[in-house]
Formats: sequence, C-alpha cells, structure tokens
Amino acid sequence: MDDAAPLFTFTGVSVPGIDGRWRLSDVHGTIPAAGVTVLVGRSGSGKSTLLRCCNRLDAPAAGVVEFRGHDLATVDVLAHRRRVAMVFQRPTPFPGTGWENLTTAEPDLDHAEGRDLLTRVGLAPDFLDRNATELSGGEAQRLCLARSLAARPEVVLLDEVTSSVDPAARRSIEALARSLADEGIAVVWVTHDLGQARRLADTLLVMVDGHLAEPGEAEAFIAEDADDQ
Repeated sequence: MDDAAPLFTFTGVSVPGIDGRWRLSDVHGTIPAAGVTVLVGRSGSGKSTLLRCCNRLDAPAAGVVEFRGHDLATVDVLAHRRRVAMVFQRPTPFPGTGWENLTTAEPDLDHAEGRDLLTRVGLAPDFLDRNATELSGGEAQRLCLARSLAARPEVVLLDEVTSSVDPAARRSIEALARSLADEGIAVVWVTHDLGQARRLADTLLVMVDGHLAEPGEAEAFIAEDADDQ
C-alpha cells in the first residue's frame, strides 16, 4: 500500500436527489491519506452525501469512488465498513448496555479495553453497564464514537458529530480527532462551522452546490462565510 496515495478519490461522482436535483454532481477530487480532512459547506451542499459515499452508504449513479486505489463498487461492503468507521450527526446507540454496544463492533473486546475506550471518549467506566438507549444525546454520541473505535478502523468518518453535545464535550471530541490523526488513523470530519474547521483541519475542502469547490471558489466561500460571522 502506498501511504502517499490518496485515501479517497472521486471521479465524476454524481448522486441523485429528489425533484430532479442532484445531491452530488460530477464530483472530482481527493482526500489525503493522513491527518484530519474537514469538509465544510452550507446545509444541502452535499458534504454528508460525499461522506456517506466513502462508507458505501450511498452509491453513486455515475462516476467512481476509490478507497486507497480500489473502486468501492468492487469491495466487500461489511469488510470496508470495519476499515472505515462512520459516526453520524444523530447518535445511534443499539438497544442494550454500553458493553453490548462495544462488543457488537468487536466481539473479542475485553473489559479493560472497553473501559479504555470509554475513557478515551470522555465517559466513565460505569457506562459499560448503563442502558445505551437512556443516555443523553451527548453521552450517546460519545458511546457511538467508542463503538466505532472498538473495531480498530483505519479511517473514521465523522458527520457533524458535535452538533448535539455541550461545549466541553465538543472540545473533547475535537481533541480525540486530533489524537486519532496523530496515531495514524485518518479522520474525515464534516461540519458547517468554519471556526471548527479551521481548528481541526490539516486539509480543508469546501463543498458548494454538490461539488468540491475549486481553489478560487473555496476562497470566495470562506471569505463570504467570515463576513457573515
């Protein structure tokens, strides 16, 4: 595997929406293999759809999405999702305890590893025994993060994951993303918050009207967004 090769490559990627509109339209571009890549853009710009294509939750009607040089249309989807974990804007804990959530992702996990995962995302070890469906939004989101890490992925995709947490938890999750990148786990983070993007991004990509913006278009978006703050 060539570590310098792009993590994801998009070639002419289009995903249909509703009412004849396209969620993604002829997307070309790459996501680098290391660090934190942030996709920023306004609501409806296509950033979450592009992220879902990286995990094969959405399949393009046209074009090709490649992961480390392999067309995602040809790979085993379940195996790919173990390599490329995804955490959604709305927490999706499974029924059962925190421990049962973690072992759904990694059946061979032991309790010490489970406690370490919870600590890493800012939850106390006793969350292993808590009912996952009775957690607050922020607690559930952090449990979902721990669950995604239990399978030891190569890549973590994060879609507006701090939208339902308080400022302290937001800072904790941002710090976690940085620590993952420093450990060699690539992070792709979607946000509409340009301030957050600037804090996190090693690479900043701008989505505009269903495509990855060219440099000049991206600069114009960033300048306009700054004026709106």
